[in-house]
Amino acid sequence: MGSSFSSSSPIESSAGAASPETGLGDLPESCVASVLVYLDPPQICRMAMMNRAFRGASSADFVWESKLPLNYGDVIERVSEENDGFVEGLCKRDIYSRLCTPNSFDAGTKKVWLDKSTGKTCMLVSSNGLAITGIDDRRYWSRIPTEESRFNSIAYLQQIWWFEVDGEIEFPFPAGSYSLYFRLQLGRAHKRFGRRVCNSEHVHGWDRKPVRFEVLTSDGQQATKQCYLKEHGRWIHYHAGDFVVANTCRSIKVKFSMTQIDCTHTKGGLCVDSVLIYPAECRERLQHF
Repeated sequence: MGSSFSSSSPIESSAGAASPETGLGDLPESCVASVLVYLDPPQICRMAMMNRAFRGASSADFVWESKLPLNYGDVIERVSEENDGFVEGLCKRDIYSRLCTPNSFDAGTKKVWLDKSTGKTCMLVSSNGLAITGIDDRRYWSRIPTEESRFNSIAYLQQIWWFEVDGEIEFPFPAGSYSLYFRLQLGRAHKRFGRRVCNSEHVHGWDRKPVRFEVLTSDGQQATKQCYLKEHGRWIHYHAGDFVVANTCRSIKVKFSMTQIDCTHTKGGLCVDSVLIYPAECRERLQHF
C-alpha cells in the first residue's frame, strides 16, 4: 500500500522535475524603480550592482528626477551660460551625476555642485571673486598659487590697516537653509623637504580686535557675527551666518563681508581662500571638506 501511494503521489512526481526558483532578478523593473525612489543616491548606486533588473531600474528618469532640486532647470541654465551643451542629451541620472561635479561659472571665480548624498546645492566663491581692499597693491597683498585651494590660488595679506573683504552672489538656490563660511588661515604654508610648514612671520593684530562677519539677502535677512582669529597653521571655516531660501523664491541675492577696520593697529599674515555656501543640515561634514 505504501508503494502504491508513493507511485501515485503528485508531490513526488512534481519534485522529480526541477522547477525554476523566483528571485529578485525576476521582479519587474517598474516595481524595483518604485522602491528605489525612496532611497538616497548612494544606496541606489549600490542596489544597481545586485542584478540586471536593479541595474535597469536604477536608470529610470523618475527615480533621479526625485533626487534633483525642484528648480534644477534654473540651476542648469545659470551654470550652462559658459558651458554650451552642458546636459544636452543626458538622462536624469547622468544630469544628477553632472551636477554633482563642481561646475565653474562667472569666469571661473565660482563653483557650484550638488551634495552626492542629499542633492543639496553647495557653492564656492574664490578669492578672485571677492572685492578685497588694497588687493592690487603689492605692499599689502599678493596672489599665491597653492594646491591647498580648489581654485589653485589664494590671497595673502602681509600687513594692512584697513581690512575689508566683500562678496556678492545672485543664484537660483533651491529652497532650504544655508550656512556661509569664510575659509581662512593664519600663516603662510609651504613645502620643505616634502613636509608642510607654516610660516607665521607676518601674523599679528588679529588678537587685539575681533573680525566682523555679515550676511545680507535681497529679501531682508541679516546675520552678523564677531570673533577673534587665533589658531595658526590650518585652514578654518569661519561661520559668518545663515539664510533661508523660500519655495517661492526663484533667485536670491546674497551679500557677505568680513571686516576689521580699527585703524589703531595693523594686522597681517592672513590667507583668504574662498567663501563657502553649504546646506545648513550638512555642516558636520565641513571637517572633511
